[in-house]
Amino acid sequence: MLPCIYTGEPLLLYMFPILFIAALGCVYLHLEKKCGTKNCSESTAEEINGISLWKRPIFVKGPLGIVFWTELAFIVMFIALLVWSFAVYLKIGFSPITPQLAAKYEEQVWEAQLSLAAFRLGSLGNICLALLFFPVARGSSVLPLVGLTSEASIKYHIWLGHITMVLFTAHGLLYIIYWIAMNQLSETLKWDKIWISNVAGELSLLFGLGMWVTSFARIRRQMFELFFYTHNLYTLFLIFFVLHIGISYSFIMMPGLYLFLIDRYLRFLQSRQKVCVLSSLLLPCETLELNFSKNTGLEYSPTSIIFINVPSISKLQWHPFTITSNSNLEPETLSVVIGRGGSWSQKLYQMLSTPSSVERLEVAVEGPYGPASTHFLRHDSLVMVSGGLGITPFFSIIRELIFQSTTLGTKTPQILLICAFRNSADLTMLDFILPGYGTLIDSCPVKLQIEAYVTREKHPPMSTADKDLIRKISFKPNVLDMPISAILGPNSWLWLGVIISCSFVLFIVMLGIITRFYIYPIDHNTNMIYPLSSRAVIGMLLICGSITLTASAVVVMNKKQNANKARQNTQFIDAPSPGFHSTDRELESFPKQSFIQATNVHYGSRPDLEMILSKCEGSSIGVLVCGPRKMRHDVATICSSGLVDNLHFETISFSW
Repeated sequence: MLPCIYTGEPLLLYMFPILFIAALGCVYLHLEKKCGTKNCSESTAEEINGISLWKRPIFVKGPLGIVFWTELAFIVMFIALLVWSFAVYLKIGFSPITPQLAAKYEEQVWEAQLSLAAFRLGSLGNICLALLFFPVARGSSVLPLVGLTSEASIKYHIWLGHITMVLFTAHGLLYIIYWIAMNQLSETLKWDKIWISNVAGELSLLFGLGMWVTSFARIRRQMFELFFYTHNLYTLFLIFFVLHIGISYSFIMMPGLYLFLIDRYLRFLQSRQKVCVLSSLLLPCETLELNFSKNTGLEYSPTSIIFINVPSISKLQWHPFTITSNSNLEPETLSVVIGRGGSWSQKLYQMLSTPSSVERLEVAVEGPYGPASTHFLRHDSLVMVSGGLGITPFFSIIRELIFQSTTLGTKTPQILLICAFRNSADLTMLDFILPGYGTLIDSCPVKLQIEAYVTREKHPPMSTADKDLIRKISFKPNVLDMPISAILGPNSWLWLGVIISCSFVLFIVMLGIITRFYIYPIDHNTNMIYPLSSRAVIGMLLICGSITLTASAVVVMNKKQNANKARQNTQFIDAPSPGFHSTDRELESFPKQSFIQATNVHYGSRPDLEMILSKCEGSSIGVLVCGPRKMRHDVATICSSGLVDNLHFETISFSW
């Protein structure tokens, strides 16, 4: 038992249950991965329809975007919880406030009530803050337990962020109004030794407002770099927030932050290692593919993503990209497709497309991150709707279905791929569907129909000789470059559980020792002598220290084993000489009959999605969409309209 009950009770009440669930979830996910997931093709149509009823979109357009029935139910319950909590707080808090009691503190009744309302708004903001970090912990075990990924959960982080900042802003404004009414504006400069620090709270609110203002959709899309850099103010926001309320009260929001800090430190350790880039393919549509060497033991699910950093372009910017390869069909390589969209990707394309190309591309990665399992096999057929580079997640899905059909003998659904491109040059991306670029379209084991739409050209190009050329660059990796591997090895879930549990135990032990032998002799549990801010600093340092020590020890234990496997893997990679291959011919490894030739191409039109989806046959049709916002909304509207009962909508997150 901790000597200080004011720290021990909230520590065990708020932190222990969530961290225990997270550690236990790691064991469950490890066993699930080891035993394999259930074959989703065994699901009956009734089961699928029952599940899909709650996953059907209810709102398509609006500030919240696409919202499903389940999400709407949780939104309503969460808002109701906040409103009910605030009402109960006020009812209980206002009842003892009488004119006599208010006069005792030289206040009027409404001023005392205003102060109490401001305090309770801050309490509700702390509750929202407790949930804010769960969606952004990419490698956490909590999200997979409820069938979510960090990419798909970003919208929950956005919603919670807006609610949190509304509550904290109202909390601060009401206190300022209260101080003005009481002629106590000097309270804004108060840093109390043993109680609330107003200055720290104001600084925390200012940093939070900086993040909030630049996170709105219009600013985020038009000035992404401004949003990216200002969002890193979350560290100062959190530091001053803990200094404002003290370490004990911050334990309410600490479980989510604790898991996020573990995830963030592991990502930092993984990003220190430069990875081996084997080659790059430059497409005529100003899109490129990067091929990495990977550890054969690294497995990932379709639609997974990795974060890439190229120090020669920017040492601070990390960009997510959807993995197009399949870990089963391509056990030694990992591929991503990068479109020439933003300034970062433009610089990368220009750097690789120049004649004097570099011999080695220095790259660091974080990930992969993706769903723990996929459910594509439960449908009779799949309709994949994509726009532009939104087609890239479907590459990994198709390749997974190929693996399921050829290697495991699983019955796979037939696929209708509807892809819209701006120009005919973008059609070259279809040649990336088959792994290894060496399988003929006629021998593809999956029944695949491709309908491609070129929206900005009314007729096929007169000459395709130049557009069919794909240039390849082969790199010469450094001896220190390592294949991509999981930072915690093949048993990553178990090791993550060890880090969570051991770091928490270490934190409790160190906090107990410092409290007993350093703070207690000074304060004697009176909370009237030892400064509150000093307690907060000690608590934050102990949390960071326990996570750093435990995670570093686990990573070091796995590093040697991963390095040995990586060396064995690189022995089989025959890296060709650097530079461009001949650009006057197509790559010899490309199919004789490419997907472009086997695709039904429509020029000068957009797909009539309502007509196409209404004609699809099958008891269960999975509709996957990935692309521009309007396309996702249109498909969601069709699937939720009840036009066809067997359509089951699912939006796919992608990064490029």
